[in-house]
Amino acid sequence: MLERPVKAGPRASGGFTLLEVMLAFVIFALSFATVLEIMGGSMRSVRRASDDTEVALLAQSVMDLVGTELPIEEGQYDGSSMEKYDWQLDILLYDSSNDDSGTQQLADLSGIDLFQVDLTVAWQSGQRQRDMRFSTIKSKLANRR
Repeated sequence: MLERPVKAGPRASGGFTLLEVMLAFVIFALSFATVLEIMGGSMRSVRRASDDTEVALLAQSVMDLVGTELPIEEGQYDGSSMEKYDWQLDILLYDSSNDDSGTQQLADLSGIDLFQVDLTVAWQSGQRQRDMRFSTIKSKLANRR
């Protein structure tokens, strides 16, 4: 019987070692966790953008009420909308002391009164209380009180 000589070189491998499998699993787990974190952040951003869009539309609707359903005169109004948003509207005589644009002089010459309209919308977003503020100037003829 003839014996074959044993090769002294590297042995031929038929699979992966346990260390290689564990390393591949760790890399996969870290990559998967990173992807999940990115997706979670994206979903939070989408939700925040959705809330901001709803609030902006609500603010536009409430501001449009001033001069139609709400008189343009000094006062304070509040309400809630969509069972989620609470709003407060303040109407004040326009303070031109910080305005160098000549807006008040033009209003005086035109015979109109200017009112500053400030709107604050507040809502609960998850664990946090959020709010947004909006401001505009409305006018009415000075002799129409």
